[in-house]
Amino acid sequence: MFKDITKRMKARMDYLESIDKRDRTDGTQKEFRLRQIPPETGRFLALLASSCPSGDYVEIGTSAGYSTMWLSLAAKEKRAKIKTYEISAYKIKLAKETFDLSGINDYVDLIEGDAIKNISSLGEIAFCFIDCEKEMYGKCWDILSAKMVPGGLIVADNALSHYDVVKPMIEKAANDDKFDCLLVPIGKGELVCRRKSV
Repeated sequence: MFKDITKRMKARMDYLESIDKRDRTDGTQKEFRLRQIPPETGRFLALLASSCPSGDYVEIGTSAGYSTMWLSLAAKEKRAKIKTYEISAYKIKLAKETFDLSGINDYVDLIEGDAIKNISSLGEIAFCFIDCEKEMYGKCWDILSAKMVPGGLIVADNALSHYDVVKPMIEKAANDDKFDCLLVPIGKGELVCRRKSV
């Protein structure tokens, strides 16, 4: 799967990594910062997503499309599309540029708008990566947890770096008997929740 990273994808990944690094040190306003995952988290997500059953593949919080590029590797392998949601016009423009330049448009469906208002209309979900405003994680869980197929995964970013804000979702997940959950100390911390088969 990782051999499918093309020169075009690698160039765009490198470019976005440099912007993200700069954003974290130069005082860029929060709404314009990319705040993307590190490469090791991208690899982890691609591996997880490629092992999921059939169903919708979802990302909540596209930003500039960095994590979507990693997820597209799994989508290509699974012959699926990543439905990715973003509300920021600035980041939607960057994401469209990312998908064009990296050549992954065939594996991505960018939805411009609030995921909370849209994901309830999706069918059964096999995989979902949550990386939006942390205060929204609990609401995302409330909708997503009821739509996951057996064996499906919900992965929430920043589960350690923003633990205090993400805690309500972590507690909901931990107390949901339909899921097995684990906090994984990779990147900024990933909460991985697997829908049980029974």
